Amino acid sequence: WNTGNSRNGAYFRKIDTQFGSIEVQVPRDRNGMFHQHTLPDYKQHTDLLEDMVIKLYSKGVTTREIANLIGKMYGSHYSPAQVSNISKQMIPKV
Repeated sequence: WNTGNSRNGAYFRKIDTQFGSIEVQVPRDRNGMFHQHTLPDYKQHTDLLEDMVIKLYSKGVTTREIANLIGKMYGSHYSPAQVSNISKQMIPKV
């Protein structure tokens, strides 16, 4: 209190996880001193889902099939373009 960094409010972030979509409340910080350690900044999907996409893509499953499977299994919507962008992370590993 009375530090010039109070009463900033909060905002909500929607994050897709293997358990479905969750909403996280993140406090606002005028001084930029708050750093969230549980989730990286601007990230909307957990690493588990991205790892699943990369594994399926490496097995030869098409991007459209992966998008449909993720939607059915986890309830998260991935477009084929998103799947393609995630699978591009695999290229340096090969």
